[in-house]
Amino acid sequence: MTTKIGDTKQDLLQAATLLREGSLVAFPTETVYGLGGNALDREASRKIYAVKGRPSDNPLIVHLAKWEDVYSIAYPTKQAKALYDAFCPGPLTMILKKLPIVPDETTGGRDTVAVRFPSHPVARALIEAAGVPIAAPSANVSKHVSPTTAWHVYNDLEGKIPLILDGGASDVGIESTIVDLTGDEPTVLRPGDITAEEIKAVLGSADYYHGEIKEALAPGMKYKHYSPRVPCYLAKRESLESAYESLKAQGTTPVLIATAETIDLHPALNAISLGRDARDAQHRIYGALREAEKFGAAIIEDLSDRKEYFAAMDRIKKATGGNVL
Repeated sequence: MTTKIGDTKQDLLQAATLLREGSLVAFPTETVYGLGGNALDREASRKIYAVKGRPSDNPLIVHLAKWEDVYSIAYPTKQAKALYDAFCPGPLTMILKKLPIVPDETTGGRDTVAVRFPSHPVARALIEAAGVPIAAPSANVSKHVSPTTAWHVYNDLEGKIPLILDGGASDVGIESTIVDLTGDEPTVLRPGDITAEEIKAVLGSADYYHGEIKEALAPGMKYKHYSPRVPCYLAKRESLESAYESLKAQGTTPVLIATAETIDLHPALNAISLGRDARDAQHRIYGALREAEKFGAAIIEDLSDRKEYFAAMDRIKKATGGNVL
């Protein structure tokens, strides 16, 4: 299969046709690029899992264009409408009880469905043109780093899908916040650009999930994610240089992934910057992890002591898989 990258109106209309016919396409969102299929087509959802190599119990997020669309696939709640009014379209996913029309293949066998309303104009135009809800995880091979450009997608899925819509680099750079609205209290299952504190300000209560992860309650929870194809380690700020020299002494060419202020303190080291604040880090982390694949190993600065880096650190900890230097 030949994979095309396109950015014209004709490409978008072709993508919409492909979706209606049961094929898959990749498209940009404000968070990361998505691998899309018709959410109501069980075979299309199966294709998504197959193309990614994704475990079939890991639910997909269904992308919608407007609030009214939710009534066709889920049982909406007052809390969901309040969050929609506050944050959507935008990087927020809400878990609701699903209608029978949504196949188990889309929801990982669960009786709930994850829905979100992307703000990227290409994503919104595609949903409208296709006329179907679009199920879409990140458009990368499972466990690899999520894509934030069309070329990231191409590098992972070339030859596996017919079309990638190019909408430029993703603005947010990490996946959406996921909040479960089916329990007694709103629970954030995956951190993102929208915080639990911001959700609490709207709903009156909300907290992050603190339980043991035994099943995939939401995308990004149960399985290892976001990993570059080189060894990746987490290190405290005061240990970065010694960790770097240790790997170098073993014959590896390492690279440091850290904030700009930390890199300024280590001018002699190979380094990739996460920028000067938490938003920069979220925007840059996946690109940095992919760039690190040019080196022998990556050492990432541990930013756990800075609350504002909570969402970025969620991805960093999954990328390192518990490896610490």
